[in-house]
Amino acid sequence: ANLDDPEIVAATSDASGAIPTSVLVHDALDHLLCGFAPSGHRAEAMALEQLARRTSSDPSPDYRQMAREDLLTGQVVGEPLYRFIGAELRHQLPTTATDWDDRSVVNALRERLGDEALIEQLVQRMARLGHAGRPHALLSWRVTGFAYSHRTELGLRLQRLLEQMDAWVDAEGLTETSGEIRIGQGGCAFAAEQGPRLEV
Repeated sequence: ANLDDPEIVAATSDASGAIPTSVLVHDALDHLLCGFAPSGHRAEAMALEQLARRTSSDPSPDYRQMAREDLLTGQVVGEPLYRFIGAELRHQLPTTATDWDDRSVVNALRERLGDEALIEQLVQRMARLGHAGRPHALLSWRVTGFAYSHRTELGLRLQRLLEQMDAWVDAEGLTETSGEIRIGQGGCAFAAEQGPRLEV
């Protein structure tokens, strides 16, 4: 259900425009079932590649946004920025940069390359990370028993289930509820602790 709280992004069923998937669907299919961590810039780069393949979309705008809003300000989650940026950008830095904090690393790169050139190189780096994560995603789906080739259909089913859950919560006038979402080969279901079982 949409909790109308901008801090709880994954709680909304809103598909946010052109890509027919919400953050919760992205987290379930492109992070969890692909075996990627739920957070961190490396994990997100790999998950965005999976989202792009699943929805026939372009991950570049999301990579560019991550580069501009996070990495360009020295904010990276999950590892030091020096490690995240990869060998090509590390070659632009002095050897002493291994001991620098994230902000010092990015400031040196901004001064050397300029913001726009640095952003484009970071976008290319995240695209390479995304491609490199594909074998892990394929293996993870195989281990779970889900068919990787059916992930687009599964994502659409899960999205429809979230919309049904929203409609039920709105119709009942509920401010909160609890239950369990189950994802299977044949479809998706939500079993409320006190309420109906919804299936798609």
